[in-house]
Amino acid sequence: MTITSFSPLLLSLRVAIVATGLACLTGIPLAWALARRQFPGKELISSLASLPLVLPPTVLGYYLLALLGNQSVVGRWLAANNMPLIFTWRGAAVAAAVAAFPLMAQTARAGFEAVDPRLEAMARTLGRSNWYIFGRVTLPLAWPGVLAGVALTFARALGDFGATLMVAGNIPGRTQTMSLLIYDLIQANKQAEANRMVLVMTAVAVLMLIIAQGVTRKRVTKVGK
Repeated sequence: MTITSFSPLLLSLRVAIVATGLACLTGIPLAWALARRQFPGKELISSLASLPLVLPPTVLGYYLLALLGNQSVVGRWLAANNMPLIFTWRGAAVAAAVAAFPLMAQTARAGFEAVDPRLEAMARTLGRSNWYIFGRVTLPLAWPGVLAGVALTFARALGDFGATLMVAGNIPGRTQTMSLLIYDLIQANKQAEANRMVLVMTAVAVLMLIIAQGVTRKRVTKVGK
């Protein structure tokens, strides 16, 4: 790999890490609420949380541009505080987080739903607070599902293309991720170099999934004992 292709790989990893963090911060609480609480509009919120999976990337990118662009209230506030997102790597991370969010929310929800509510009820009868029960009972037992969601989210964010292109653009050295670089190489008919980049992206994604699966197996074994 050359220096010019190494930079997009580092940017892709940075974007994927930040995007995964954002998806965890929002997806895990929502997944818990959907799994453990009944409230008006629950099914609507669940459907909206899954919407990025079925929306075309260009439509998703358009919505993000409308929400975060310089003409929006949010965009003007971000610009006034020197935190613009459009055509920046931070915007790429936000776009990737939104695109991958359903994987985090749905997988973590399945993990929370697999936890026996009676165990939480027992902790509650001992006078434990809801925060204690979540941190010491629910989350540890649901951890395999949550970790699977983290792995899927990271892999999805690592390869995001459409929404990232719409929000962050394709600026070499600034917002050009590996996916965008591969697109440019194919357009330039540089098949050999594109093949190398594809193999690198595939290897990184597979490695992350293997690591996550290994940790999940160890966690399941530990909980089973």
